[in-house]
Amino acid sequence: MWTTRLLLIILLVSLPLHHGLADSAARAYLIPELEQLRPFLGTTYRAEFDGENQKKLVDIARWERALNGTAVRILHSINKGEYGGESIIFYDKTQQSLRFYYFTTAGFYTEGRSHFEDGKLISIETVKGNQDGITQVISTASLSPSGVLTMSSAFKKGQEIASTHTVHYTPVENQTPTFK
Repeated sequence: MWTTRLLLIILLVSLPLHHGLADSAARAYLIPELEQLRPFLGTTYRAEFDGENQKKLVDIARWERALNGTAVRILHSINKGEYGGESIIFYDKTQQSLRFYYFTTAGFYTEGRSHFEDGKLISIETVKGNQDGITQVISTASLSPSGVLTMSSAFKKGQEIASTHTVHYTPVENQTPTFK
């Protein structure tokens, strides 16, 4: 009788543990087309850089698996919500390419395509509704062996490059993108 009770107790105690392992495995799943993004996932990055008029900017960006592994979500905020946005990267089966949408607190959005080239994520996005006249952004993201994320971007107005910048993000703990 005690043996039966002991086995029942062990079973009841271990069920949540097994359930947790299954959940962990499910959270880790990514569709094959997104696997190259895995090194970025589960990490929050922080960058400090100068914006317009030498204003100090702090960008906190979180990369995570989304939609049962069929998408990647990037949430970022600058200066605790003065500006921010959310990107969803997904594989478009019809166009057989990585695609994404980026929605901003400034009221504009972008849509674009991404691909990997020489270990770098290259993105070309069309900007819709930007009040500063930016029409396209071309960016490159690379991850160093030490975990530093480098983002280089060129901002176009029409056919002309209006500005460029490169920002280095370091992994951080206990920080999250914040919105007002």
